Amino acid sequence: MTSEVQANATSPSRRPARENLAAEFALVLGAFAMGTSEFASMGLLPDMARDTHTSVPVAGHLISAYAIGVVVGAPVIAAVAARASRRALVIGLLALFAIGNALTAVANHFGLLVFARFVSGLPHGAYFGVAALIAATLAHPGKRAQAVARVMMGLSIANLVGAPLGTWIGEVASWRTTYGLLAGLAIITTVLCRSTVPPMHAAHGASARRELGALTKLQVWLTLGI
Repeated sequence: MTSEVQANATSPSRRPARENLAAEFALVLGAFAMGTSEFASMGLLPDMARDTHTSVPVAGHLISAYAIGVVVGAPVIAAVAARASRRALVIGLLALFAIGNALTAVANHFGLLVFARFVSGLPHGAYFGVAALIAATLAHPGKRAQAVARVMMGLSIANLVGAPLGTWIGEVASWRTTYGLLAGLAIITTVLCRSTVPPMHAAHGASARRELGALTKLQVWLTLGI
């Protein structure tokens, strides 16, 4: 997401700190859920391969499917939803993530499981972009970088805590249980975002062309290169 959230007369950053903190917590929880879904798959891969009657190398396509979903979803959603309300967008992304993980939990053959992981990955990149924008908008001007860092911290916590916990749940119960719980967590996060994140309109003049226009800047390509 390259466009900034449009400022209005009642700036979200002027809301009570407690309300901003609740919204930020919901965004961090969403980041944790997405990170856990991504990282835990590696630990669950042997069990998923066994239950779908495939080899571990073949089951590795499940991780690739999620990654492809991230790569495809981020630019497409950023362009298509350029004029969408940021609040509505983050709720929609979480709902799509919940559907993908629920489908993963109930998939009864390998092809459907690959598709489910692809769907789960679609909202990943776009979510972190819009969540960062919302967090920055809610924070006071001098603390916006800290707010964005806290949202991204959800991904780090997922790597350190969520992935091993999800793998352990998969070994004790079933890998389907892990994804079912992640779908439930996504639903809870969707409800929290709906109740805590204030309405936010897209930036004035936002469009698909403007979003993709960032690719004409040398600095963007240098960053991608790094």
